[in-house]
Amino acid sequence: MNSKDPEHQQFLEQQLNWCKEQDDILEAIEVKLHEMRDIVMYALGYELTAFDTRDLNRRLNELKYEVDFLETHLRPVNH
Repeated sequence: MNSKDPEHQQFLEQQLNWCKEQDDILEAIEVKLHEMRDIVMYALGYELTAFDTRDLNRRLNELKYEVDFLETHLRPVNH
């Protein structure tokens, strides 16, 4: 099979698209993880009220749910 074969070309394009999709998902996860880290660093730097603590915990739980959801879209390579 050479690179000029249409089937091989199509396969390579599918693999490239798969990689781009996976990269987008990983990038979205990274953004959420950074936001989680920022929340934790903020909480460590301040004395928080119970309300603030609940609010930050709620946001952390939302972000965790979003990360978990995104992780379900990461798929293994299928050849």
